[in-house]
Amino acid sequence: MSFVPVNPRPMLQDLVDKKVSVRLKWNNTEYQGVLKAIDSYMNLQLAGTKEFIDDKESGDLGQVLIRCNNVLWIRGADSADNGDTRMRD
Repeated sequence: MSFVPVNPRPMLQDLVDKKVSVRLKWNNTEYQGVLKAIDSYMNLQLAGTKEFIDDKESGDLGQVLIRCNNVLWIRGADSADNGDTRMRD
């Protein structure tokens, strides 16, 4: 079995100007907003951001900059599925 690394940058570029959900590594915190920009370190700028803690909305934040090392995962918020794929042997 061989391992093929995947570059996440094209996926993130495709999400620019789309609604996304970003889960942070701590406190079950999630931000939902429009991804406006990413930089070469994969820091994220969101607009129209709402904060959710433990799946409960805790407020509107507006413009947010999220440092890359705080991100657990990111996904398109409008996708029909969660983006997970089945693991294969």
